[in-house]
Amino acid sequence: MKGKDKRGAERVRVTGELRGDMMVFQPMLVRDISSGGVTIETLFPMQIESLHDLRLTLGKTSIVVKGRVVHSSSSDGDQNIVSYRSGFELIDPSPSVSRVIKEFLEAVRADRRGV
Repeated sequence: MKGKDKRGAERVRVTGELRGDMMVFQPMLVRDISSGGVTIETLFPMQIESLHDLRLTLGKTSIVVKGRVVHSSSSDGDQNIVSYRSGFELIDPSPSVSRVIKEFLEAVRADRRGV
C-alpha cells in the first residue's frame, strides 16, 4: 500500500543529463580585509567573476557576505602544497555587515596603535 505523496509540488523526472553545483563551506585563510573587499588563501583556485558567500569571523561576530572573485593565482609556499590567493569584491553588504566590518577594522587599527 502506497502512502499519500506529501510533496507540495510534483517532481518531474529528468531525462538525459542535468548538471548542477552544490555550495559547501571550505576552510580559507583571510590575508587582508577592507570595507570593500577581502583577499583569501585556499587550497583550490577560484573562478574569476564567480560569486560566493563568504563566512567571516571578525572578533566575536560571524558574518556572511557575498563576494565576486576579481583575481586568483597560485601562491608561493610549501613545495608540497599549492595554495591560491584570491581577491574578492564585496557585493552589496547590508548596513549591519558593513558596520561589523568597519568596527573590526577600527579595533585592529586601535590595537596596532596600542590604544
